[in-house]
Amino acid sequence: MTVNLEVAEGVGTIRLDRPPMNALDTATQDRLRELAAEATRRDDVRAVVIWGGEKVFAAGADIKEMQAMDHPAMVLRSSALQESFTAVARIPKPVVAAINGYALGGGCELALCADFRIAADTAKIGQPEILLGLIPGAGGTQRLARLVGPAKAKDLIFTGRQVKAEEALTLGLVDRVVPAAEVYPQAHAWAARLAAGPALALRAAKECVDAGLETDLDTGLTIERTWFAGLFATEDRETGMRSFVEEGPGKAKFR
Repeated sequence: MTVNLEVAEGVGTIRLDRPPMNALDTATQDRLRELAAEATRRDDVRAVVIWGGEKVFAAGADIKEMQAMDHPAMVLRSSALQESFTAVARIPKPVVAAINGYALGGGCELALCADFRIAADTAKIGQPEILLGLIPGAGGTQRLARLVGPAKAKDLIFTGRQVKAEEALTLGLVDRVVPAAEVYPQAHAWAARLAAGPALALRAAKECVDAGLETDLDTGLTIERTWFAGLFATEDRETGMRSFVEEGPGKAKFR
């Protein structure tokens, strides 16, 4: 398999495994969608790490495969391409991208689907599709602009340039830069910490932020209000408040 899901201690690692560069061909895209659905469905997966291994996150689409496609073929394929990435973005659990090496094109777009991005100090990130006479097609024009703002997104997309980790951090494209050997351990630790948290509240928080960004403020506040009140029906809310009153903050153990 070109992508695998491994689960340990509540953390599911979606591991890209298509050497040498983890090129995202159609089979890999379809497999990503399947595993995103599995991670969503499984109760033993409470947080997710997306990782391409120690050498490369993903260097983009399979260009040879794409070169063989004509316009009708890509009209049919482009929806499935976006659906695969959207399935990752909509995993209703905390998701962190662990970025070693290159995250280019589709690799960058996959990282954009995570809630948090940890990059190696040697990582290089970019959207080079313009150099092929194309534009990003797996969400890059939309998610990148929402993350870093339209001007910065246009600079990256118009030029197709690769940015090093420190510039990516300055742009807000990644959230933490660490030595290469620490990328996966730190990503796993981030996920493990949240895997021990209140699952429904985390799901609610993610949905409120993500859905709220797609709508007006009043509608966003309605989404927040509905979730906030709904969480008062959960066992985790009872556990968290009881622990706070009896033991102080930050000591609750959620089921």
